[in-house]
Amino acid sequence: MDTIFYKIVRPIIMILFKILYRPSIKGVENIPKEGAVVLAGNHTKWLDPLMLIASSKRQIHFLAKDELFHGFFKVIIENMGAIPVNRKKHDKEALESAIKVLNNKLVVGIFPEGTINRTEEMVMPFKIGAVKMSQETNSYLVPFVITGSYKLFRKNISIEFLKARKISAKLDLENEKLRKEISDKLILAKGVVNEKR
Repeated sequence: MDTIFYKIVRPIIMILFKILYRPSIKGVENIPKEGAVVLAGNHTKWLDPLMLIASSKRQIHFLAKDELFHGFFKVIIENMGAIPVNRKKHDKEALESAIKVLNNKLVVGIFPEGTINRTEEMVMPFKIGAVKMSQETNSYLVPFVITGSYKLFRKNISIEFLKARKISAKLDLENEKLRKEISDKLILAKGVVNEKR
């Protein structure tokens, strides 16, 4: 289910990101080199999926809003191995598609907030899909935290992958644990920035 198109495009994205945004990438060693993995983290800008693609050598099958699967862009996003999600309902088909990817020992990328965070909150409430698909497929969950902002030719954006872990059957607790873990990292990063100022 990994695609040749992704393998061709990824190096281009990686080079462009290094030139344009000079991201700091930490904890890549926490992403298992094989087997099923769910990458789950905060959503800051539309560039976040490209940041993840540039950071990981493994192909990431993103859950993406179904509005993107139209016109010319549909060909690109489908060939990148993305999974369409209808955000207006509890999309069981999207969850089943993601579980199928994980059962094939591949990687799924998801933003549990469900959309870009444009609020004043550090992170918005998390939808339960990330921990649910991890638990159902016995996949590793790898949280990631994106901090800073995308500014051209400035070292102002970073991503950190946290330690991989398995998920228990207590999904509500696991979901809150994931949200808190990411929120705590964001609070810490914000404090460091403020101290530098």
